[in-house]
Amino acid sequence: MSSGGNGFFDLPSDLQHSYAGLIGIHLEESLIPVAIGLAVSLPLAQACVRFRWLYPPVLWVTTILYAIPSIAFFVFLIDYTGDSATTVIIPLTVYSLVILLPSIVDGVRSVPPETLAAAEAMGFNSFQRYFQVQLPMAVPAIFAGLRVATVSSISLVSVGTIIGNQGGLGNLLGDALAYHRSNLAVTSVVSIAVLGVVMDLLLIGLRTLLTPWMPRGRKAAKRASLAAAVESDGPARSEHPAQLEGAAK
Repeated sequence: MSSGGNGFFDLPSDLQHSYAGLIGIHLEESLIPVAIGLAVSLPLAQACVRFRWLYPPVLWVTTILYAIPSIAFFVFLIDYTGDSATTVIIPLTVYSLVILLPSIVDGVRSVPPETLAAAEAMGFNSFQRYFQVQLPMAVPAIFAGLRVATVSSISLVSVGTIIGNQGGLGNLLGDALAYHRSNLAVTSVVSIAVLGVVMDLLLIGLRTLLTPWMPRGRKAAKRASLAAAVESDGPARSEHPAQLEGAAK
């Protein structure tokens, strides 16, 4: 098969996709697992928070699955799902679940008890408390895990090139070796890195929109932390507002 031209975006004909097409495939195979992992993690985290004995065995099982090398995972699934995108999506979903579940559980458990007590006094049942109180307050922790899971998934999709052109932009790496075109490897690596950065920035922006109560900027964060310190230390610290104002600056 022809290797095409030598430009950075002149792709070999065996890839059967344009550069934009490879980006689309890469995003599809990386974001679908994260979405599925998040959908599974939310109710599973609720069960782990409500039944504390359930969390250690669930975390142990997911950690064991996470320890399986991605290549071995892909090769094992080929006999069942064939050379398809499903073979890539299943392992990445498991890996996303391992990252997202602890983030959600830790975020939900960090909600102050007095907040939960207030919600209960208002008549919220356990389901309402979880989805209307605990999850919204756990958004920063959830998005921290979501950012890691998304960037990790974008990176790991490229391994799918070993099972028949299911690696999105990672397929360029195989053709870089086959046709001795280093520009294809550069295109692949740079494009995957840019996708990771762009998706991370989008998630940061979405988290900012969902958490308008969080302090913005370094000075605001310093003032918030100092205010929390004063509140926890009691009246002794509150007698020195000038010192606090100077520290915030």
